[in-house]
Amino acid sequence: MSFPRLTATALLLSGAAVAVAFSSPRGLPFIGRRQRPARTAAAAVVPLRVAASSTSTQYDIVKVDLADGRDYPIYIGSGFSDDEAAALIRPHVRGNRALIVTNDVVDKWYLDRYTKILEGDGVRVDVIVLPDGEENKTFECMSMILDKALELGLDRRSTFVALGGGVIGDMVGFAAAIYQRGVNFIQVPTTVMAMVDSSVGGKTGVNHPLGKNMVGAFHQPQCVFIDTSNLDTLPDRELKSGISEVVKYGLIRDAPFFEWQAENMGKLIGRDPDATRYAIKRSCENKAEVVKADEKEAGLRATLNLGHTFGHAIETGSGYGTWLHGEGVAIGTCMAATMSEKMGWIDEDLKRRIYDILEHADLPVKLPKDSPMTVDTFNRLMSLDKKVADGQLRLILLRGDLGGCVFTGEFDENAMQETIKEFVAEIDA
Repeated sequence: MSFPRLTATALLLSGAAVAVAFSSPRGLPFIGRRQRPARTAAAAVVPLRVAASSTSTQYDIVKVDLADGRDYPIYIGSGFSDDEAAALIRPHVRGNRALIVTNDVVDKWYLDRYTKILEGDGVRVDVIVLPDGEENKTFECMSMILDKALELGLDRRSTFVALGGGVIGDMVGFAAAIYQRGVNFIQVPTTVMAMVDSSVGGKTGVNHPLGKNMVGAFHQPQCVFIDTSNLDTLPDRELKSGISEVVKYGLIRDAPFFEWQAENMGKLIGRDPDATRYAIKRSCENKAEVVKADEKEAGLRATLNLGHTFGHAIETGSGYGTWLHGEGVAIGTCMAATMSEKMGWIDEDLKRRIYDILEHADLPVKLPKDSPMTVDTFNRLMSLDKKVADGQLRLILLRGDLGGCVFTGEFDENAMQETIKEFVAEIDA
């Protein structure tokens, strides 16, 4: 099966509305400022009209439709020039101050470039560099953003810019949600995981020692800017980790997308640019549709967490940073598929296909020999999951044909325990 050719059209930005037609040393923060001389009258950046003839880079726009005029665009392209990127990003900086937050891995690749892109039209840009890694997704680390914003005297018209993967995006979004009771922020994701999932939809937060993402808020960005050429510096392990979230969309709601992935997985892990861009675009379209229908995760949006209840338990129980998020989700997805098959909700053939596609993506499908996970650890950590309601654990499980799933607390408890025991038993096998 081939994948569609991607084209782009002109767009008009006006406030938050978008008209679209589709054809330092590690562990220590660096805090500093990149600034050009400010112009007089530091007013909000005037939205730019970008005509198709003014850019040589083809790109797509996926619109996230929300209530109360909070719609925002996701720009998806590759190899944007600085001027092209500035024309798309800068109109979403509402005031004359911007704070770029990144980590000590991404900074050496992209910080100077995006500082230059954001500067201009009277915008002053400051930066803070945080330590990389899931183990640093803490309230203490996130507080460094708040500390710097206060030291700089940033006001409510300031814009925070998340430049990095899911950890940076989640922390910056949370900081933006609570700083002066809410300021604008922009997502510039640099990993597959962030591009296809965490940068879209407004989920923000930090980890707690007792549970992953247990402290946070819903806070939507002004825009998401995806330049797939930023993946050129992404390690293979992290690229493959992000693919687990791509697979998820096919399993829970988009069977044709799953079939496309099955035929093109070699191209995805081989970094084929057209395949990568299509996978990101289609994932964002799926995510945007779900967020539009259920922004605050009252029901439908929870299905995006396929494999996450098991996976978050693995990440937490193994120690933050031991597993990449997508690796934990891959094992968790296999556990959800196994449990679904045990209850007769899916057939054995579909379960096998799920294992096969994840293995083809070079993702883990079982716990390693040195895993500290036990049955008790799984049960204890899963009981703290955010989807627990009135003491009842609820899971996202597969049901029926490919693309079908349910979010439910009505499942066979014995099947869940058998699944956990089966996966834990493989540690000692």
